[in-house]
Amino acid sequence: MSETVVVCPSCGETAGAGARFCESCGAALGGPTPEATTPEPSSAEASLTPPGPDGDADPTPPPAACACGGGVAPDGYCEQCGARAPVARDHLEEQPAPHVAGVTDVGVRRRRNEDAMALGVAGDVTVLVVCDGVSSAPDSDVASQAAATAARDVLVAGAADVTRGDAGAWSRLLVEAGHRADDAARDAVDDAIARQDPPSCTFVAAVVGRELLAAAWLGDSRVYWLPDTGTPEQLTEDDSVAAELMAGGMPRAAAERSPDAHAITRWLGADAHDATARTVATRPGGPGWVLACSDGLWNYASAPEVVADLLRDAVGRVGADPAALSRDLVAWAKAAGGHDNVTVALARVTWPAAAATEPAPDTNAEDPGTAPTVRRRSPGSLPEEPDPPAP
Repeated sequence: MSETVVVCPSCGETAGAGARFCESCGAALGGPTPEATTPEPSSAEASLTPPGPDGDADPTPPPAACACGGGVAPDGYCEQCGARAPVARDHLEEQPAPHVAGVTDVGVRRRRNEDAMALGVAGDVTVLVVCDGVSSAPDSDVASQAAATAARDVLVAGAADVTRGDAGAWSRLLVEAGHRADDAARDAVDDAIARQDPPSCTFVAAVVGRELLAAAWLGDSRVYWLPDTGTPEQLTEDDSVAAELMAGGMPRAAAERSPDAHAITRWLGADAHDATARTVATRPGGPGWVLACSDGLWNYASAPEVVADLLRDAVGRVGADPAALSRDLVAWAKAAGGHDNVTVALARVTWPAAAATEPAPDTNAEDPGTAPTVRRRSPGSLPEEPDPPAP
């Protein structure tokens, strides 16, 4: 006789026979199976309908107790209703200066927020770092926060020693930040090296100065340049199966819906084959926004033109404050489905319009690898995968 499959009426996840509460969201089981009402990742790009006036973007950290008034057990679930009690990391905000801010949120379906961000300002240099913990590996939330903080600290401390327009120097500092982030991810959990599936995370960082915008990455967290006028760009290239499918000619929408689309091919952590970040630099010729985000946002708005439209609509609704805009974009992603944790970090840049100049060199132009997302494919298992660069 086959085992009975129970479906959570709240989030749609399956549970074993006899389970009373959903292990994903904590809701009581036994209700009817819900009909699918949320769009698939990337399919919402054609519809940029904003969330309601209040949305889901509450800037206040959630309460430490369950909303029903029941006590919270050591495992984090309410002893009275069985729901998962919210914790502070479910929704966090940072704004180190008026022109830069970020929001990270647990989303709708996940039981914990494994995304992390760390923002900083050093004189005229702005630093954005986003890391996305691999959900299949326990304690990846710990690794992602340790990695983001370590990278931010390296970039803020090193900014004073870098000539503002030197793309190569910024690239070297970003690579160093990635290595220190990898060390932090490995050291965040005592027994990480001994685990078969150790904690791990993606990494993306952007540094914004008076003359240059530079970014570095491993995995599928992204940096976009969204100018007020002109062509928006996705500066990073995902290290993922989807990116490799696109490199082979598959359209973006089809590649990002493929079964292995979110399997990343490079990451940080004890089982990382190569933790040397790829880098890119550019010299935009006018004002705009730098956006760093996890896939919880770009799942629903991936192409740079779509992201630019989304941000432009948000500016029209809430104004140009980066904190309000970050909340609005997070709320939009949650309203679009919120299947994953969502992190959005924004920095406003006010470069004056300038005559066209030679683009800053890509310091890793010899690396033909491209980008989409999700770990658990060991490096070397993909066809025609380039050799990793020497450390």
